[in-house]
Order: sequence, then C-alpha cells, then structure tokens
Amino acid sequence: MTAALAGCTSYIKREEFDKTVAELRATDQQLASQIQALSDKHDALVTQLAGRTRLDTAAYFGFGDAALGEQAKPLLDDFANVIRNSHSQALITVEGFADPAGSTAFNKRLGQARADAVRDYLVGTAGLPAEQVRAVSYGEDKNRQVRPDAFGEAGQDNRRVGLIVDYAGPRTTAPTT
Repeated sequence: MTAALAGCTSYIKREEFDKTVAELRATDQQLASQIQALSDKHDALVTQLAGRTRLDTAAYFGFGDAALGEQAKPLLDDFANVIRNSHSQALITVEGFADPAGSTAFNKRLGQARADAVRDYLVGTAGLPAEQVRAVSYGEDKNRQVRPDAFGEAGQDNRRVGLIVDYAGPRTTAPTT
C-alpha cells in the first residue's frame, strides 16, 4: 500500500487544481479589461482626429530637386486607388518640404514644386479629381522637419512630400492656399 501511495505524489489535489483555475480565470478577466481599456483609448484617439488622417505614404526627392522619382509612383498609384475606391469624397492635401540647405524663400518654392509634382501625378496620371487635391509648401519649417536641421545625405527624410486625407465631407472645390 505504501508503494501505491508513493506513485500518487505527482498528481495535483482537486483543491489546488480549482485554485489554479480560479487564478487563471481572474488573470484572464484582468487582461480582458486591460484590452478593452486600450481599445477604448484607441477609439477616443480616432474620434479626436475628427475626420483627419495622416497617411505614411510619402515621396522623397533628391537634393535641390523636384522631379518625382520612379520609386514613388507605385506608392502614389496605390494611394490614389484607396482614395478612389474607399474615400471618394476626401480632400487630399499634398504637403511639400525641404531640408534647411538654401534660403528660406528658395526652400519654400522648392517644397511647393515638390508638392505640385505629386499633385500633378495624382491628378494627371493616377486619376484623382483635380478639385480634391491641393498642394502646399512648408519649405524648411523646423516644426515639420523629420530630422531638424539635417541636410545633405542626413537630410533625405526632410526632402519629401506628405499626404493628408481629410474626411470632413464632400467639397465642391479644393481650397487654395
């Protein structure tokens, strides 16, 4: 009989099992509450955007250049397809930027030329309606630089065009700047 009892030492007692299951259920409920809280926070942040979304689609440019590169075109085509198929009433703002090399006036013009190049592609090639797409320039505005004060090779991220999608409702014409 002693040998039979010795073989049972690896089994868990029923009350230990029930206690472990209860702890796991409590942990599961706690995690579910945390997930719900994060989901609520996410929903609040989306609501806070009030219909505006910034997409990660960007076109990058060479130093002192406003020519749209071939690598940006497929991304812009995909962007235009999403807008056309899912957000046909959205207003698109094409934002042009420059690194801080050069004068403020030059960089403002360069940023505008870059924004115009992307706008022209979205309208002329990708087929978005012209009244839905506007172009603006922030030039070398430090508050909008990805890498503040970086230029040359280090400033590549600043030589870009970003796209803003405004879902605030249909518009008959794109506002001018």
